[in-house]
Order: sequence, then structure tokens, then C-alpha cells
Amino acid sequence: MDSSSRRLAVLPLAVVAVSFGAILVRLSSEASPLAISAWRLTLAALAFSPFALRDRSLRTIPRRTFALCALSGGFLALHFILWITSLRHTSVASSVVLVSTSPIFVAIGSSLFLRERPSRRVVGAVVVSLAGVVLISLAGLREGGSSAGGDLMALGGAIMASGYFLAGRRVRQSLPLRVYAFLTYACAAVILLVVCLVARQALVGFTARTTLFLVLLALGPQVIGHSTFNWALRYLPASTIALITLAEPIGSALLAFLILGEGITPLKGAGGLLILVGIYLGLPRGRR
Repeated sequence: MDSSSRRLAVLPLAVVAVSFGAILVRLSSEASPLAISAWRLTLAALAFSPFALRDRSLRTIPRRTFALCALSGGFLALHFILWITSLRHTSVASSVVLVSTSPIFVAIGSSLFLRERPSRRVVGAVVVSLAGVVLISLAGLREGGSSAGGDLMALGGAIMASGYFLAGRRVRQSLPLRVYAFLTYACAAVILLVVCLVARQALVGFTARTTLFLVLLALGPQVIGHSTFNWALRYLPASTIALITLAEPIGSALLAFLILGEGITPLKGAGGLLILVGIYLGLPRGRR
């Protein structure tokens, strides 16, 4: 197995970690969506701070690189704000299918800004995987309605997620993961905390159970999940990473079945199979 294949091999761990995100958010329902996001990024930044603050590159970071980290954090914060808020205004199914369109925008952005033109194989793989996401979402359409405003917010969340991946791809070429993750998560946390204060969202006073879930949300989906994707951005194109993140709905559905008792319909199963086929087709043949 070559070094690139070994890097791909750790990404399933990231998929499993981020798949717990929806479950932990559901279990943390005592807190508002904005408060959940703020604590998730704040705790993640604190987790990386002991390692980043001892890194010499943090003291000599160029202004342009710092600005890109801040931009990445801004994209990440806006992604959470738009996507989580969309869940209050549209159906979960509509929100999921629209926010999962980020690989389309990553492919376009990679070609325009990173000079990483996706191959026809990758473009076809994205189309196949997105078809699977559509099937999973259609399976839940009967459970709730949809509104144009909520749908637009979810689509905006997808665009912000693509900006987060593209900025990360550029910065990770020169900056260690611990420094990049700390700066990006910290910038996102500051934005989210300010939004919570302006919107008068409670940030404290939760039960010990909710507090535990918030800590797990930061350590699992963010520190392990997102950070593994950010680590891989140094070695793999942003379009490949975005494609692999489409496996998250499969993991979330399985965990919802095991933990929350939510059923998996044949339509969801077919959608999950299409996503896996798309990811398989999108990987280089020698690394599948």
C-alpha cells in the first residue's frame, strides 16, 4: 500500500466520527442550534490550543495565511449557522439533500481557484453519489414540509462548506494541522459566540447530560472527524475529500437506527448503496 492509499485508509474513521454529529445534536436538544454550534467549535479550538500554542510556526505565520485561516473559519461558522437554522424552516430531507450538494461547488471552486480540474471520473462519481443522497432525502419527505427560505439556507450552507474545504486545501499546503485547526476553529467559535450573544441564545445552564453530549460533539465529529478531513486536505484534492464526506448520511442513518430506533427503508438503503458506489468510482483505481 503506497503512502497515498494509507492516507485514504484513515478517512473512514473521519466519516464515522462526523456521522455521530446528527445523533449528538438530537440528544442535545436542550440547547439551541446556535449554542450547540458555538460550543462545538469553542471546545474544539481549546482542544487544539495546547499543541498549536507551542508550535513556532504560529508566531511566524504570514498575514495572508492567517487571513485564509480566518476565511476558512468564517465559512465554517456560516455553514453551521445556515444549515442548522434551515432545519427549523424546512424538512430534514430537503435540508440534507441541499447541504450535501457541496461537492458540486467544490469541484467548480477547485477548477477556478486551485487549478485542480476534477476528472470526468470524479464528476461522474459526484453525480452518482448525489443521486443516492436524493433517494435518502426522498424517503423522508413525507415526514415534513418544505419552505423556500429554509431550502435556500441549506443551499447556502453547502456553498459555505465548499468554501471551507477550498480554503483549507490552500492553507494546508504550508501550515501544520494543529495550527490550522486551532486558528480555523477559533475564528469560527468567535463568530458563533458573537451571533449567540446578539441573538440572545443561552450558552450556559444546561443539564450535565446535555453538557456531556456537547463535549462529545466537539471531540468526536469536530476534533476527530473534521480534523481528519483537514489533515487529508494536504495530500488529496478538495473534490476527493468532499466526495468522501457524502458517506456521512449513511453513517448517520445507521447510527439513528441503532441508537434512536429510526427505521431504514428500502429507499434509504438504495440511496446509501448509490453513495458508496459513487465514492468507489471517484477514487483512483489503484487505491479503491
